[in-house]
Amino acid sequence: MAAPLRVVDTSAWIEWLTGSALAVMLRPRIPDQAHCVVPTIVQLELSRWLRRELGEDQCDQVIAYTQKCVVVALDTAIALLAADFHREYKLATADAIVYATARQQRAELLTCDSHFDGLPGVVLLAKRGSP
Repeated sequence: MAAPLRVVDTSAWIEWLTGSALAVMLRPRIPDQAHCVVPTIVQLELSRWLRRELGEDQCDQVIAYTQKCVVVALDTAIALLAADFHREYKLATADAIVYATARQQRAELLTCDSHFDGLPGVVLLAKRGSP
């Protein structure tokens, strides 16, 4: 049986890249590139954060890594599904796009963002002190 697809949310990427306390728990849950779905909006968010926090070289390396994953661009079907999730679950636009991408790809969503708590198909590793 093939390994399931998994979307890694920006929050999980950041925890993993910074080596935070959650990184130890995240490491075994980060899929190999063939099973890692990367919405283009996650590439945007990661690029902004990486350039600001770690610099251009680190940004280039991480984005190059994500490009070898299953990159999924925002299209009309995902946008309309995201609009439904925005309305139904009160998710911010970027979060709704990430969640819609996961659902459309039949992938789990790995996140550290408590906004996704309780949603179907979500693996939440919340930061200590988060609801």
